[in-house]
Amino acid sequence: MIAQLITSFLATSGFGILFNVPKNAIIKCGLVGMIGWFIYFSMVEKRIDAVPASFVSAFFISALSHVFAKKYKTPVVIFIVGGIIPLVPGGLAYDAMRNFVSNEYSIAIELAAKASLIAGAIAMGIVFSEVFNNTIKQGVSVRKSKKMNE
Repeated sequence: MIAQLITSFLATSGFGILFNVPKNAIIKCGLVGMIGWFIYFSMVEKRIDAVPASFVSAFFISALSHVFAKKYKTPVVIFIVGGIIPLVPGGLAYDAMRNFVSNEYSIAIELAAKASLIAGAIAMGIVFSEVFNNTIKQGVSVRKSKKMNE
């Protein structure tokens, strides 16, 4: 597990460097990716399918990214993009294309469908987290305006 955490931290930080993340946010970006990968890996180890595990970890990556963005006054995209890098099903997509080229169409379609489902789950996790975050913000602002009117 420690090797998984270190590797995901390094991968996320490395992509942060490639994406020109501000220097003071690289370690934080690595932490977001590491925590997201920890959630994903823990769920898969408990025999939960990769699709719901990707959804849940993307949700938490996005939620944590909002917390970090607010705390460190940095755009949320910096943390989300770096954080989801370990979850991206690039190996599955590669295997699907390799099987298409090898005329193994049934295996290729199965792998491509799985990669698409995982990618969709990541996107949906981020979207659900955005909606959740906006709902909380609106609830807080409504409470503040009610208190000011009293």
